[in-house]
Amino acid sequence: MQGKKNIATGFLFLAAFMAYGFILIYLRDFAPGKAQWIADYAVGKHFESRLAHVHGNLFAFINVVVGYLLLRLPIRAFSAKWISWLALAGMLMPLGILAEVVLGVPPVLVLVGGIAMVLAMVWFGVVAATMQPVGAGGRS
Repeated sequence: MQGKKNIATGFLFLAAFMAYGFILIYLRDFAPGKAQWIADYAVGKHFESRLAHVHGNLFAFINVVVGYLLLRLPIRAFSAKWISWLALAGMLMPLGILAEVVLGVPPVLVLVGGIAMVLAMVWFGVVAATMQPVGAGGRS
């Protein structure tokens, strides 16, 4: 049953990156040195922190949608399995951005996650384009 893990992981990932958003709000509005944080809005760690937050939430939501569609659409098991795993691996991108900011890790995870998510979307697009309609609304 491909898709269930995407939905569960997507919602948990979404919750984590929403909580991370509260950290960013704290840094902007309440933390000591908030003026410098605001001044660095578009550069450095501040910019990358926002990138991680935005991509974390986006990729989490994409996984929820991918999971739902994998559960509902007539997709062959091989494609469903790989689309599911590639979409999950895509979440390495925001984790990689965060690891860069916090730990100084090289951007390998960013690249792996980004490529995995693009591959998942291309694969799903091709599968959807070649899918045969089923049900009352489908035409042959």
